[in-house]
Amino acid sequence: MPDTIRYGIVGTGMMGIEHMLNIRIIPDASVVAIADPNETSRGWAHDTAADVEIYTDYREMIGRARLDAVVVATPNYTHSGVLDDLLGTDLHILVEKPLCTTLDDCRRVEQRASNHPGVVWVGMEYRYMPLVSRLIDEVRGGAVGRTRMLAIREHRFPFLNKVGNWNRFDRYTGGTLVEKCCHFFDLMNHILDSRALSVFASGAQDANHLDERYDGETPDILDNAFVVVEFENGSRAMLDLCMFAEGSRTQQEIAVTGDVGKVECLLPESTLISGRRSPVHVAKSTVKVEEQIQSAGFHHGATYFQHLAFLDAIRRGSAPCVSVGDGLRAVAMGIAAQLSIAEGRRVEMREFGL
Repeated sequence: MPDTIRYGIVGTGMMGIEHMLNIRIIPDASVVAIADPNETSRGWAHDTAADVEIYTDYREMIGRARLDAVVVATPNYTHSGVLDDLLGTDLHILVEKPLCTTLDDCRRVEQRASNHPGVVWVGMEYRYMPLVSRLIDEVRGGAVGRTRMLAIREHRFPFLNKVGNWNRFDRYTGGTLVEKCCHFFDLMNHILDSRALSVFASGAQDANHLDERYDGETPDILDNAFVVVEFENGSRAMLDLCMFAEGSRTQQEIAVTGDVGKVECLLPESTLISGRRSPVHVAKSTVKVEEQIQSAGFHHGATYFQHLAFLDAIRRGSAPCVSVGDGLRAVAMGIAAQLSIAEGRRVEMREFGL
């Protein structure tokens, strides 16, 4: 193993640049090459790190650059093809969420990754937000007792503009509840540590992008939804998503409630609230993130801490903390939620063989 892990970045839009900024502040890690077919995106990469090798085709990059690991931060619908090529190498791989946009593609990648010599890691940054990590530690430590309910609320701004506006259409994103919300479904699975049994959802496109046209087409992505998931251990989880709520005090709230107490966190104010039922007691605390880490992206330090864990797995030769199987299950729950809305019914995860 080299003293410095050499990264290549495939896709240098917003998330690709965030990965570059975070890798730059990690000792013994360096971005040495990037690949992106878009000239503007390549320019952003050059502005971020002027000394990197720059390619228009990632296949040329992986064939010529001296790399140990690759980050895939390309549009969702391209993940499958990029991973097909990378899984034919011995490179370590961190692929941004969602793993793929279809279950068939996720399953193919899972099968191939099972024989891959390197670490294959799915980028579920939300697990690594320091505030969320603290909440998970509290739950694991017994603060809520036996977990019964998990509520996640995200009230935020609309989807940002992306190169080619690919994130305006379900066929490219997998649907809002796959593209945006696989993070949250992964958190449900991770925190509750149980198998999802069924998904019921209600949602619509009510406010965003309705006046936009791309080659004569109106965007079809959902901008709000409620999703309820039932788990094998008897727990329930709920997602409340609204993407026309710029006026919210908090952008994300996560609450875990059990038979002993409740732990919740509020972002971006980084507040953790812990409560007990008997005797009734509520305490607040703030989880601080170092400014250099906080300023290296838009995920409250999560990308930095995720890379530390990824690099640790590489150096130890250990299994990824966020596996391809984790990524597959999160995508499947998003697909089930999209299907539930489209067909107006509860969707059983066994319909997907899960």
